[in-house]
Amino acid sequence: MRRFLALSLAVAVILSSCGNSKKEVAAVELTPIMEKALNDETSKFYANFAEFPQQKNKLPIGVFDSGTGGLTVLEVLLNADMIDNISGKPGADGVPDFAGEDFTYLADRANMPYGNYAAENKQDFFRELVVKDALFLLGNKYWKNPADKERSGQMQPCKILVIACNTATAWGLADVSTLLEQSGTGVKVIGVINAGVNALYNKIEKSGSTDSLAVGVLATVGTIASGAYERTINEIGEANGYKGFIKVVNHPCAGFAESVDQEKDFVNVALSAPREGYRGPKMGTGSEDIKEELLRAYNFDYGNGALLVEKAGNKYVQFQLNSAANYARFHLVTLLEKHKASGAKVPLKYIILGCTHYPFLLNTLTQAVDELRNLRDADGKLVYGGLIAPDFEFIDPAVFTALECYETLRADKNLALNTTEGRLEGYISVPAYGLPYECVDEDGNLTYEFKYGREHATEDITTVFVPFSKRYLDEQTLGRIQSMLPASYSKIEKIIE
Repeated sequence: MRRFLALSLAVAVILSSCGNSKKEVAAVELTPIMEKALNDETSKFYANFAEFPQQKNKLPIGVFDSGTGGLTVLEVLLNADMIDNISGKPGADGVPDFAGEDFTYLADRANMPYGNYAAENKQDFFRELVVKDALFLLGNKYWKNPADKERSGQMQPCKILVIACNTATAWGLADVSTLLEQSGTGVKVIGVINAGVNALYNKIEKSGSTDSLAVGVLATVGTIASGAYERTINEIGEANGYKGFIKVVNHPCAGFAESVDQEKDFVNVALSAPREGYRGPKMGTGSEDIKEELLRAYNFDYGNGALLVEKAGNKYVQFQLNSAANYARFHLVTLLEKHKASGAKVPLKYIILGCTHYPFLLNTLTQAVDELRNLRDADGKLVYGGLIAPDFEFIDPAVFTALECYETLRADKNLALNTTEGRLEGYISVPAYGLPYECVDEDGNLTYEFKYGREHATEDITTVFVPFSKRYLDEQTLGRIQSMLPASYSKIEKIIE
């Protein structure tokens, strides 16, 4: 594990290390938002990093994601006990590694799904969004409510940033790293992709196996389009003698993350029949489509409107996924079908959950793997025989993300070292007050056309960050958090109104 973790940390340090004052650094290309934050005092996004606190150990750890999925990473941070807190050596000591640490969590929900920006050719705007998330967590003010013209709430800036979103890591980590390097704050950033790949190679190393294998990557459309996982798997593998050892099977999970956050373009629990405006997977013959001949493999839940179906006579003419569990099942089978169609002879040994929303459905995914392993066709032959390894595992990058965060803070002497329970502050993005009515739908969310039609490099503020509240986190979302992420929920419960 140390071999791969050390490599990850070395990369992180090279990308984002910096001192407490601005350094003489080689010229780098700054995006417009970075230029505004660093140098344009007239801009709404100017950060004035010269006033950033030099003493950082008592500041919070900042975690951000496109929605609530990143809370799966926060949960690991809150519960982690992988290090002896006195010696700093590996091994549990009965004390949480981040005991006494404060956290600030940001859910950029108004701008999700992040995975669609690349598909809409808005990569530059998306990169800007990621930097704006970072700038908010590096600042000391927030909007008390969407109608505020200025930020009047007071908050503490963060001492380290954890990008708890694979898509944001894939497209924005380099920009945030560059911004921090130029800022002179000494703040560093951790992304989940390197952590996930390090977790993969740690498991391979522990297994002692030298046999070739296949690794699946379930991630958003944007993450897969970036090529970040496959590139990182190959780069780290080649550097450690695993060249040609691993076959990577990528699958973009359209709508999966959005279904977890109950985005109505993808899931609407009030419906019982197919509707207009659905943006999830549809029935068809393409590699990303729902196929009638695979219904036994999907094993969808048909109850309570979880699958919306239209028939003409005895023939299906339309399917619409309408539950997170059915999205999970569909995308798992589709990945396995891609592996089967490739003619590969090596079994699928691991699947990396390349989006922090997906661990919410880990039980469903695990159950589906067991079903698929034993699925037989009409002749009694195993449908996926030899394609799922007996010791198959899912990989959640959150554990290695937490480990890298801890070791970075310890190396920089920025651990809080408190004995009292740490606090959580939570913020969520919402549409800014005063947007033209055609930019906001009937539920108060940005319309799809407006969301993905915006331009980068402007001074426009179309979304604002306000404190967590029951107005913006519905009962179903809070219930899911309570049941699956109890440590996070116990802190959210104290601050939500």
